[in-house]
Amino acid sequence: MVGFRPADVPPTAAVKFIGAGTAACIADLVTFPLDTAKVRLQIQGESSGTAKASHAQAVKYRGVFGTITTMVRTEGPRSLYNGLVAGLQRQMSFASVRIGLYDSVKQFYTKGSEHVGIGSRLLAGCTTGAMAVALAQPTDVVKVRFQAQVSACAANKRYQGTMDAYRTIAKEEGVRGLWKGTGPNVARNAIVNCTELVTYDIIKDTLLRSTPMTDDLPCHFTSAFGAGFCTTVIASPVDVVKTRYMNSAQGQYSSALNCAVAMLTKEGPMAFYKGFMPSFLRLGSWNVVMFVTYEQLKRAMMAARHNMASPL
Repeated sequence: MVGFRPADVPPTAAVKFIGAGTAACIADLVTFPLDTAKVRLQIQGESSGTAKASHAQAVKYRGVFGTITTMVRTEGPRSLYNGLVAGLQRQMSFASVRIGLYDSVKQFYTKGSEHVGIGSRLLAGCTTGAMAVALAQPTDVVKVRFQAQVSACAANKRYQGTMDAYRTIAKEEGVRGLWKGTGPNVARNAIVNCTELVTYDIIKDTLLRSTPMTDDLPCHFTSAFGAGFCTTVIASPVDVVKTRYMNSAQGQYSSALNCAVAMLTKEGPMAFYKGFMPSFLRLGSWNVVMFVTYEQLKRAMMAARHNMASPL
């Protein structure tokens, strides 16, 4: 056995909720530069007609590591972590709901039955994904805006800090501006949550039933990596549209659908897979770190809970 042993008592909903948020924050800390590179590649090619956008478009990014190298050279290494504070705020509110409550919602739909079909899993994934977006959308908007802004010159920055971003967006675009892109984000997270959690669930169950693997780190690693690849392939088009729309200047696109049509018309169908490699590297590595950490945190927290409850 590698890592903590499975607990005799299943983890509680509170343990899953806290564990999911904490594990997601750890995963974000490890993979955030890849996510920033993904955002820069996804928005490359769009134009909003502003001087700031022209300044940003002067820098051309090529590939994942080329983008990271260019950002470090032109903006400094800290630019790779633009939006990290909002990203961590997002994960604590977002992942706690979409991942931490997944098992509870799945049990609700199956009415406690031991047999869990694919339909119940998909329904649970859609439900927790939508709930998470409803709660955490403002943090996602701020995170994307920070990752997209070129920080070589302070005068050209859209926002000077996380709280300034929340205030500025609400002042200039109204409170609705903080919820910009909710539609494509709900669609994306319904897809991501279903693919990510359901695929992880199915791969893990299959490995435990059909291979000599046990419920420990190698099984969790393999399941998480497979889930990350499947999620990237399916969710990339919606993710690119979501990023473009959330980062757009006010009035640039009339809707998320208008953004998608503009991308298709001006840049062709491959525009929907811009940033695919950083998306895969990020989602693959994020899934591995998050799920492995999540599984171990659940067991560690249940072991600590058991030790505290046990008499001396």
